[in-house]
Amino acid sequence: MAEFDERIISNPKMFQENRMDAHSDHPYYPTYQAYETGENDFCRCLNGLWKFAYARNFAGAIPGFEREDYDCGGWEDIRVPAHIQMEGYDVPAYVNVQYPWDGREEISPGEIPEHFNPIASYVTYFDVPDTWAGQPVCISFQGVESAMALWCNGTYVGYAEDSFTPSEFDLTPYVREKQNKLAVRVFKWSAGSWCEDQDFYRFSGIFRDVYLFTRPKVHITDVKIKTIFPGKAYETAWLTAELKAAGEGSVRAILKEGTKIYAETECTLKEETQISLKVDNPRLWSSEDPFLFELLLEVGDKEGKLLEVIPQKVGFREIRIMDHIIQVNGKRVVFHGVNRHEFSSIRGRCITREETLQDILTMKRNNINAVRTSHYPNASFFYELCDKYGIYVVDENNMESHGSWDAYIRGMCSSEEVIPGDRTDYKEMMLDRIRSIYEKDKNHACVVIWSIGNESFGGTVPLAMADLFREMDDTRPVHYEGIYWDNRYSKTSDIYSRMYASAKDVREYLREHRDKPYLLCEYAHAMGNSCGALHKYTEYAYEETLFQGGFIWDYIDQSITKKDAYGREYQAYGGDFMERPTDYNFSGNGIVYGGERTPSPKMQEVKFCYQFIRVKVEREELVVENRHLFTNTSAYKCLLTLKKDGYPIEQAVMETDVAPLEKQKFSIPQFHHKEPGEYVLSVSFHLKEDTPWARAGYEVAFGEGIWKIAPKAVNRMQAEKPLGVIHGKWNLGVRGEHFDVLFSYQSGGLTSYRYGGVELLSEIPMPNFWRAPVDNDMGNQMTARYGQWKLASMYLAVKDPNPAGEGQKDSSPGDPKVEETESGVVVTYTYYMPTVPASQCQVSYRVCFDGKIHTTLTYDPVPGLCEMPEFGMIFRFPGEYDRVAWYGYGPEETYWDRKSGAKLGVYKNRLWDNMANYLVPQECGNKVGVRWGEVTDARGRGVHFASDTGMNFSALPFTPHEMELAKHPFELPRSQSVVVRVSSEQMGIGGDDSWGAKPHPEYLLNGTVRNKFTFAFWGI
Repeated sequence: MAEFDERIISNPKMFQENRMDAHSDHPYYPTYQAYETGENDFCRCLNGLWKFAYARNFAGAIPGFEREDYDCGGWEDIRVPAHIQMEGYDVPAYVNVQYPWDGREEISPGEIPEHFNPIASYVTYFDVPDTWAGQPVCISFQGVESAMALWCNGTYVGYAEDSFTPSEFDLTPYVREKQNKLAVRVFKWSAGSWCEDQDFYRFSGIFRDVYLFTRPKVHITDVKIKTIFPGKAYETAWLTAELKAAGEGSVRAILKEGTKIYAETECTLKEETQISLKVDNPRLWSSEDPFLFELLLEVGDKEGKLLEVIPQKVGFREIRIMDHIIQVNGKRVVFHGVNRHEFSSIRGRCITREETLQDILTMKRNNINAVRTSHYPNASFFYELCDKYGIYVVDENNMESHGSWDAYIRGMCSSEEVIPGDRTDYKEMMLDRIRSIYEKDKNHACVVIWSIGNESFGGTVPLAMADLFREMDDTRPVHYEGIYWDNRYSKTSDIYSRMYASAKDVREYLREHRDKPYLLCEYAHAMGNSCGALHKYTEYAYEETLFQGGFIWDYIDQSITKKDAYGREYQAYGGDFMERPTDYNFSGNGIVYGGERTPSPKMQEVKFCYQFIRVKVEREELVVENRHLFTNTSAYKCLLTLKKDGYPIEQAVMETDVAPLEKQKFSIPQFHHKEPGEYVLSVSFHLKEDTPWARAGYEVAFGEGIWKIAPKAVNRMQAEKPLGVIHGKWNLGVRGEHFDVLFSYQSGGLTSYRYGGVELLSEIPMPNFWRAPVDNDMGNQMTARYGQWKLASMYLAVKDPNPAGEGQKDSSPGDPKVEETESGVVVTYTYYMPTVPASQCQVSYRVCFDGKIHTTLTYDPVPGLCEMPEFGMIFRFPGEYDRVAWYGYGPEETYWDRKSGAKLGVYKNRLWDNMANYLVPQECGNKVGVRWGEVTDARGRGVHFASDTGMNFSALPFTPHEMELAKHPFELPRSQSVVVRVSSEQMGIGGDDSWGAKPHPEYLLNGTVRNKFTFAFWGI
């Protein structure tokens, strides 16, 4: 056996030595009892503590550690599976497009870093089970990043790259019964790393399971299953299973579900065997009804002795492109998708089955029906769970070389450096990866589309990869977005795919191009507070047949649990481990948070936009549109809830029977409540029975209608007690029965509002035109365009900063305008704002006899000034007023362009509940369409806000300026007060992308018209 040659690590043509052929990921057991108990004597898990040594580079790696006589007893221990960076060696490093070594080492594609290229050396010991005597002994590494060399008892066994598919080796020639030494050397970066430039944290190490396995003398090594439908009606199906075997014997195939057997056959098992089973009227697998049959393969020797049992789940379903439309079981499908990295905040990509199950349950509960495995094959249990729960999977091969072709696009290198492009030296490596993902995942019903990789430009190699998929599998289409950037070989993809095209761009493209189905493999960049205008995409998918949905980027924040200097845990992002280069908080784009994997407020919008039942509610009737492909609305309980002024007052159940892909009108039942007020009729659909992903009663879809019944006009004489007006030298005081207020001449505003003898205001309320920038704002340079409005919010004053006449003293404070009328006292302040050109705004307070203060903010546009982020007022109250309630849209935060998924009602929470856990503090907690909102203390005392026309309302522990200064939540100041912002409007948050796209024009404040906002507040 040849010795290991380290030079192969930098040779793209040498991506494996002595690795076993890839095969299906089917399990196999010695007996039925072993299958039922899960105690499989054919496998021995090697997970656990291994001996470990770390080196920064090749020069520092310990030579000869693999020898039998080398004593590793003094080495450190490390967990397997795990990334070494999550175990205290090296550091997690996040970069997006750029390669992690860029600027540190000047190397060309195919070469590898030498100064810093961490080397991990692992050692463990094992005994061969007595029951394996005379049988082969093999080992499987399910995932090693990014390259590994293996020795057994001092002898070199083999080498493998491709971090995300299994690498398996035959140890039989090297093992003995007891005390076998297994040595593994893992290289962080190899020649293959040039094709692993995904937008993710860079880790290394043995990060998936490791186990020994044996096989009986007759063994099925590979199973290839296909479900074939001869006709169009899906009344008859054939299941074919192509089997590869070691040894000859017999095989019995049984297709069953529970105790019911649908078909069976028995035949001789040879090196290659094909079996076929016919099934009449099979129950079809889909995301809506993920029904799985069980195929049992009983393998015997020539004498008929049972040697192994193979259980294989089978979903009968057909995926095809017909008339340029992707179909599932003959129906046009719309993908309500997300991109998903395998990621855990405490384990990195060493993710558990339990975390994966939590993700899939969350997806199902929020109407997500599809996942793109961005951008590599996942662990097998992911596909098993998607089969079981019903998730369509775009299974993506481990290829991304964004850093190579981005440099070419920018003129930094020649086309010859684009990987894989047309480079023959990378061709076999990439074809090998295609074979590996195909063989591992081919039998999973959930896999509906193959993807050759991500963001790797075009060329002859990507075309060959796509053709290989088609050669091996004629039942699934092939996807690749890279042809958008290099369309020399458009046949590389069966689907036209884009990233981050606007809904308008999609429409314009499809007006002219009708030859392929269209998918947005990435869209609605969910970085921080985002996902604005999502509805424009999701609704268009039901207008245009060729547009079949897309995959939100992305599912979970790539954040890592870390502690600050005081031992408090927080979610860290790129650069927080002092790694450079880095792309900072661009690692956080999830619709669920890192850490506990809980949905962020963005999920409320996603669930609504992705729901499969649409309800349009009007005063007399409602229209139910069923967007399911195979499920009738009668499968759900339809509940009608009538709310008056935000509170439920009546409910009724309505039977619906709307067929898939149909619409139907229904008359609204007559409700008995006719009193004046605002009424909301919510029509919601709920599970009738428990499902594997949610309990009966869980809401899957809703729609609302709103109407008002006006009160009859009456002449109402109400005794109004006169207000006391006190004209002081420095203040104007107004006193009523239970309240009094002070308006300052010197300080320029409302300085005191006492109700019931308690002072409520911590500071003077002031006009506000600013929000803490969201990530999308930073990407589109909102801060540069609108920065004057931040200054205007911070530094407006009642003094004219530019008085007429040079050399004069500072102007005196501008005295407010005071009007005393029968209905109250009106005090108006004019504020000068430090904008260029200069501008002004006015705040008018009308104090009424009952303690209400009607407030009006006005601004007349000044030519040359742009629209503003927000138009409203900001208040500060003592910190004890931390109980928040509102009548408006909720329960999660809402924005002008992200409010479809909210319901109108009365909601309550606590102050800190409104601080979203975005990685970087930013604008959050806003509520739109608020009729009234209030903050109170534990005894119910506080301040009530109201607007007849509706308003934006938020209550947070911090001002926009305090949030803007913090880069992490722990950098926020200690909260001392409650900050309430009320506004007529706040600009949309955007979300088409996070590096330039602005909110859509209809979600921007018009800077050319007079702005006026009126609301009232009073003590309670």
